[in-house]
This record gives sequence, structure tokens and C-alpha cells, in this order.
Amino acid sequence: MAVARTRILGVGRALPERIVTNDDLSKVIETTDEWIQQRTGIRQRRHIGSDCGATDLGKLAAEDALQKAGVDVAQIDLVIFATLSPDIDWPSCAGLLAHKLGTRSIPAFDVKNQCSGFIYSLACADAMIRGGRARHALVVGGEIHSSGLDLTTRGREVGVIFGDGAGAIVLGPSDDPERGLLSTHLHAEGKFAEKLWLEAAASRNRPRLKPEDLGGDNPAAFPRMQGKFVFKHAVTRFPEVIREALEFNGLGIADLDLLIPHQANLRINQFVAAGLELDESKVVNNIDRYGNTTAASIPIALHEAIQDGRVQPGQIVCLAAFGAGFTWASALLRW
Repeated sequence: MAVARTRILGVGRALPERIVTNDDLSKVIETTDEWIQQRTGIRQRRHIGSDCGATDLGKLAAEDALQKAGVDVAQIDLVIFATLSPDIDWPSCAGLLAHKLGTRSIPAFDVKNQCSGFIYSLACADAMIRGGRARHALVVGGEIHSSGLDLTTRGREVGVIFGDGAGAIVLGPSDDPERGLLSTHLHAEGKFAEKLWLEAAASRNRPRLKPEDLGGDNPAAFPRMQGKFVFKHAVTRFPEVIREALEFNGLGIADLDLLIPHQANLRINQFVAAGLELDESKVVNNIDRYGNTTAASIPIALHEAIQDGRVQPGQIVCLAAFGAGFTWASALLRW
């Protein structure tokens, strides 16, 4: 049966125990704590300490979310996994996770939309629930970046930014028509793909991975970014998509109680908040402790905001992201 509105019933997270500080990185990269903090706001991040896949962290986050939602895994009708760092190339992480959790033979698929992947996944789950195709959905964002970073001076522009982690939510029908997910807003602009991408291994190449992809001055097997270009677009698209969500629901910036942005760069989030004239207390930032966890960053930040009491019933909460693709998205909720 179709429902009028969906609601987040529980939020979970999982983080590796190993903390990697900027000083730790400075021992293998020509950098300093001051250099990293000035450019990104990051002081430390989490890295896995042994073999571990995105679904391993995802399972822990999912179990946390299920417990908080009071929903048994047997009640889950849909699993969506957002990641740019899958355990294996194929099949999907969602299928692997569903098996690890012991779900029924339910739909399970991945969304590979990088930093916007969690909100894209949220939109998919919301549509399935409201359309009557599922009652409870599990949406997970999970990333293992550390095993794929160029942690040398050559790769420091990107290598110092990313961390490992997972976040998860359980969605279900809202028992209050005034509370829940109000709307989602999704955008993409593929012409800027080369500004932030991981080019190899690539099916368009034969062989998919060449020796030169791992060496040289700018190896294609590691993430590459034109930082200033990405920054310029992020500080434009973020406020656009936040205002779009508010205006779609007949609301303004003054009605927004809390903004939970993707944690890409603290300077981006500060710039956006200032442009929107949002008080710092209304913006959740935790990139200083976890780095950029891509598809996991928003649910991890949401989990933290709930834990510290910043999210309260009836509040207007906006989730927003911008990242590789380029893609950008927002979701507006009345908690």
C-alpha cells in the first residue's frame, strides 16, 4: 500500500578504530598539520588497519541503525548501498551486504554517485516506499578509501582528505503526515567529470590497467582533483540546491533548523553557511575528525547530530551534497 510520507526510523554508523592524524601523515608525505588544516579543516581521519571491505563497515552501521529503529532484518524489503569504493568490482555491495545481514531475497542494488550517492539512494528508497513497493528500506553509505590513496607527496592534494567509514539509515512509513521526508532534489553535470575522478582501471582501455597507471607524475590509478575548480562549483551548487529544497516546500532559510552537508572540506561548508547567513550552530561539521568519507559522510554526521541532541522532533533538517560527476543533491525533512 502506498504511503503519504516516509520517515527515518533509525540511524547507525561504523568507524575503524585506527586514527590517523595529520602528524602521522607528515611522516610519509611532505606536509604539515598546519598545511592540511588551513586547506581542509581536517585534523584526523580513520583508516582501516587490516583487510576490510565497505560492506564490512556497512554491516556494522546497518545493524546499529536496525537496532535503533526497532526493526528486524526480516522486515527489510529493500537494500541500497551507496559507495565509490566497492569491496569488489561486481557484483553489487548491496547484494553482499544483504547476504551478510541474512535478509530475504529482496531487491538490493548499488548507487555509485560518489559524494551525492547517499541522497540519491535516499530518493530511490523514498520512491519505493511511497509507491508501495517496500515498507522498510535500508540505505547504507560505506567507503574504504585508505587502500586506494596515493599516500606520498605526489598524491597529497587528495590523499590527506579521505577517510574510511560507514553510515546507515532505516526508512519506513511515517505515522505522522507532518513528519518525515518532504522532498529530494537531484542534479548532475557530467561535462566536468575529469575535474574530480578516478580514471583507471577502465573498461574503455585495453588492458584496463597499464603499468604507467600506477607510476609517473600523475598516475591514473589514484584519485585526481582540480581543487580550486571543484571548490568554486561546490560553493555555488550547495546553496542553490538547499534553497531549491526550501522553496519547493514553501520555506525559507529562516525556517531551517539544521543543515547537514556532505563533509568534503570545512572551508566549503563555512563559505556556504556564510553565504546563506546561517549561524554556525545550525550547521553540522565533523570533517575535522573523520575526513571526507564520501557516501558515508552525511549519515555519519546525522548520527552524531542525533546523539548530541542537535536534532529534535519537528525540526526542519536539510541534507545536502556536492561531489564528483559533478553531482549535487538535497533532501528536506521534518524530523
